[in-house]
Amino acid sequence: MSHRCRPSAHLVSLARALAFVALASAFAGCSLLTSNRVAPPPSVVVPTQPDPNAPRLAALQTRQFTLGAGQELVGETQVLFARYENTFSAIGREYDLGYEEMRSANPGVDQWLPGEGTPIYLPTQSILPAAAHKGIVINVPAMRLYYFTTEKTPVTAEKSAGAAEQSAADPPAVTTTVTTYPIGIGAEGWATPFGEAKVTQKARDPVWYVPASVRKEHLERGDKLPSVVPPGPDNPLGAFAMTLSIPSYLIHGTNKPDGVGMRSSHGCIRLYPEDIEALFGRVPKGTPVRIVNQPLLAAWRDGQLYLEVHPPLAEEKHDLVAEAEGALKRALEHAGPAAAGVEIDSALVQRIVTEQRGIPLPVLRSNRSLEQYLAASRIVVNTVPVAVAEEGRQVAGGVASAGR
Repeated sequence: MSHRCRPSAHLVSLARALAFVALASAFAGCSLLTSNRVAPPPSVVVPTQPDPNAPRLAALQTRQFTLGAGQELVGETQVLFARYENTFSAIGREYDLGYEEMRSANPGVDQWLPGEGTPIYLPTQSILPAAAHKGIVINVPAMRLYYFTTEKTPVTAEKSAGAAEQSAADPPAVTTTVTTYPIGIGAEGWATPFGEAKVTQKARDPVWYVPASVRKEHLERGDKLPSVVPPGPDNPLGAFAMTLSIPSYLIHGTNKPDGVGMRSSHGCIRLYPEDIEALFGRVPKGTPVRIVNQPLLAAWRDGQLYLEVHPPLAEEKHDLVAEAEGALKRALEHAGPAAAGVEIDSALVQRIVTEQRGIPLPVLRSNRSLEQYLAASRIVVNTVPVAVAEEGRQVAGGVASAGR
């Protein structure tokens, strides 16, 4: 009887060991091959909040700008970090911003106690209203006044030699400057009128002749007003006033600065005391005044399309999405070939229209969020005086109804 030859247990174990070594060698070879590959670069994390450890820079000019040809966007959004005692009223006064501007730009932040180290955006950038750049333009929902001036550009010595050869038909070069200020406007029921007017009179230390309608309103609240209020600290016109050709309406100062940037008057335009003093000295009688209603503005600059949306007046109804589409279309047409082929992010437009932050924000399709865009704003030194901040806490509820 024949027997099959079976391998011994020792030979089986040796074969298994050799197989394992061969397999391990194969994997080791793969490992050596992949170890020479370059690892992908780490993903860059773009911050969505301003860096609290970043250097603080000096604040930029917020009032006056020299305009380039076709320029529609002025200023730059800035951000500071609040101190414990800061309020929106105090911050606004220091950086020449209005109360509602501050609130809109910083949704969800307590206006009376923002909190130590809270980033506060300063809406110090704006899109100019769609109106002639001449005289005074007031955009009521934005609560902003713009004063445009022009002057002939000085001729240099090099250019003067060829000046005689210039055609008489060629207009001289001019420089346009715009100065902008926050304003208080008419409270609901006392709306600031829209339209065109002129500055007809100017008065230093004005007397307030109280309209009968205003005396009646105050009397119904138990507050009897005199028919005439002389100059002084109780005069709501402040120290300077300019009468408009629209009867009973003025551009003036105030004895209650915390009402600037609010719907706080009986229809007149009120400015911070320091702003009306500066404006009063520059504006001559006869200056044209255009009062417009433009809660939504758009502009093209440096390859980007911006949309700025303010809360409309409460008594009005707007289709802001449709208005945004129209404004953006006009801005692209104005930009011409530079804007050819761009793609607008409709979701961004919808968000900007909904949030109404009053800050020009980019709307072209991008891999950067609005939070990342704002986080890159210029971080500036907080220069709000402590004493002013404390005074801001004492704003009374009567601010919104007192005075003109």
